[in-house]
Amino acid sequence: MITALRLALRALLAARTRTWLTVLGILIGTSAVVVVVALGSGARERILAEIDNMGSAVIFVFPESRSHSGARVASNALTEDDRDAIRLSAPSVQAITAWSSIRTRVHSAYDSYRTVVMGIDESHFDVRGFSIRSGRSFTPEEFRNKAKVAVIGQTTRLELFGAHDPVGQTVRIGQHTYQIIGLLAEKGRSSFEDQDDRIMLPIESYRARVSVTSGRRVQILVASARSPAHTAQAEAQIRAILRERHRLRPGDFDDFAIRTQEAFRKNQEEILDLVTTLLLSVALVALFTGGVGVMNIMLISVAERTREIGIRLSIGAREGDILLQFLFEALLLTLTGGALGILLAVVVTIVMRSTLGWAMSIDMNAVIAAVATSTGAGLLFGILPARRAARLDPVDALRKG
Repeated sequence: MITALRLALRALLAARTRTWLTVLGILIGTSAVVVVVALGSGARERILAEIDNMGSAVIFVFPESRSHSGARVASNALTEDDRDAIRLSAPSVQAITAWSSIRTRVHSAYDSYRTVVMGIDESHFDVRGFSIRSGRSFTPEEFRNKAKVAVIGQTTRLELFGAHDPVGQTVRIGQHTYQIIGLLAEKGRSSFEDQDDRIMLPIESYRARVSVTSGRRVQILVASARSPAHTAQAEAQIRAILRERHRLRPGDFDDFAIRTQEAFRKNQEEILDLVTTLLLSVALVALFTGGVGVMNIMLISVAERTREIGIRLSIGAREGDILLQFLFEALLLTLTGGALGILLAVVVTIVMRSTLGWAMSIDMNAVIAAVATSTGAGLLFGILPARRAARLDPVDALRKG
């Protein structure tokens, strides 16, 4: 075995360019497998952390069309009356808020910018976790009187006012002018939205001037359960209350959709698993392609070294000796490519972690799988050339050589 290893190493070093090109194919495939798994785990942790940031027991309620006698029926819009009924009659719900929003252009004395304009109620800051950095929030009188006042987010402030203090200044939304009374504390960007890219108005002011609607309609309800353990009970209570208020009979489909934090988490995990599987499949194809490259190079090597094989067989080498020598060559190629691929994956992961700010780490299971796959590729794709070399007839090999 030592002799076979020495001969294999000598043969590979004699054709350095071809050897390194072959190693490159395995290197790329191995590093791709490890990086894809690290990227998938980092994306998973980040997205799930953002979902957790919504709160530990958050429930979203959206209007939705429903089926009736085989036809789709438009949804009854959610209203503030629905919110009030849930607040009064759902003991597992700790707090609930309602809001509507639209993306539109807003003008200031310095610039104009398309941002999200929201109409919110008194509970919005508590349920959604927003706070005021400077200035103040809305008063009960401003909610009741449809006051032309607004609270602005950090991203929108930068776009509309630059370095200037927005508190006390005015913005124009449509034909109406609003005074900025507060600046929101920075909340950060999530996978779903930039939570600082918004202007908030009292919801009655929003409905009267920005998006004119009647019947106290809102686009979404967001409730928080008393604890994560009460989430299922809160969801059931909300469903029962809304079905009764919307006069839905037994057998009718809901004209609203309820999504819990756990449902968001499950959906995101399914999407991440699918994307990771697809990317991993591409990486494995690259590794397979590298293995095919190893087989091609080994077949060429056998053809070029026919005379050497004939001499070895004629002076007493057995078929097993020849087989071992060429298998070692294939294994050296794939193991070298696998080791260098892991080193490259470590470097790429460190760079991506610092660039993206994700909690990416090398998964040892992925490393073991990549090394095992590259080694398996060496054995699988090296066995055919090795067997061909071992079965050469010495006389024919010397004549062809």
